[in-house]
Amino acid sequence: MTHHRRLQDDGSSALPSELVELGRRIDALQGEERRELQAAWARVAESVRRRRRILNLVQEALSQLRLDVKYLMFDLEITRRERDELQAQIEEDDPGF
Repeated sequence: MTHHRRLQDDGSSALPSELVELGRRIDALQGEERRELQAAWARVAESVRRRRRILNLVQEALSQLRLDVKYLMFDLEITRRERDELQAQIEEDDPGF
């Protein structure tokens, strides 16, 4: 396990600074305890990254949904206007309607 990539705080990993600091402290340990803690740290870090990716996907989906709703509302308003105009034309052409 290469800890250079794991502990680089280049922003792409988007790990909280506390988690990065914990990784540095774990790397300072020796022996079997270090390996066990590194494995646990790696699982937690991957979980944080996965949750952040999921959150980003949900936020993007919500943004798209908002945009889609705006388009639908616009389409609905235009359709209502067209209906009203056609209804007015029908009433003009056939006064007994």
